Amino acid sequence: MLTLAVLSTAVTGCNTTGCTDNQNSVPLAGFYSISTLEKVAIDSLAISGVGAPNDSLLVGPSQAASQVYLPFRAADNATTFVIKYMQKHLAEQGVEDRITFYYESMPFFASEECGAMYHYRITRVSHTVNILDSVGVSDSLITNIERSTIGLYFRIAEPDPDEPGTDEPGTDTPDPDNPENPDPENPDPDNPDPDNPGTDEPRTDNPDPDSPQEGADNV
Repeated sequence: MLTLAVLSTAVTGCNTTGCTDNQNSVPLAGFYSISTLEKVAIDSLAISGVGAPNDSLLVGPSQAASQVYLPFRAADNATTFVIKYMQKHLAEQGVEDRITFYYESMPFFASEECGAMYHYRITRVSHTVNILDSVGVSDSLITNIERSTIGLYFRIAEPDPDEPGTDEPGTDTPDPDNPENPDPENPDPDNPDPDNPGTDEPRTDNPDPDSPQEGADNV
């Protein structure tokens, strides 16, 4: 991993007004939900580089983040990052994911005023799949242009559309054929009143077993 001090050694003479605002090629990764493919902000994440000096964090658990800068080691051809999930039930189990980016480092001369910097070409990505589902790279070339070219797709809990609710058909309407939901006009199923069959029910004092009741397919 590269700290700011190490990053500064990859760039020479970049303090003049002729330099671009972003003087280093640092990949930017956005966070997405794998179920909706929408960008999301996630809290309780601790993201750091494996082997980074002083275990410095790129994202701390006290902040909700929707993206993270992932600086590569210019002297190596691979950099690994670890994502620790600090929500209580996940932290107790030590749940984490690791991502390794493999790349080529390419020295790039920007200008006389700005000097040189490194560009990177991502060749391969490997990762674990605990909470992280997948990693997408929209452009393998990483330059100093400010843009997100990496997507981290997480498995995030979403509302269950099959969960019964108040709008579920039949959940708030009594079923006259179900003894647990008696007809409100005949609350005592053990003492039916044959003179009061109700407006929609056929008389039940002489049932015909060969004639199915109306609406049985709605039970």
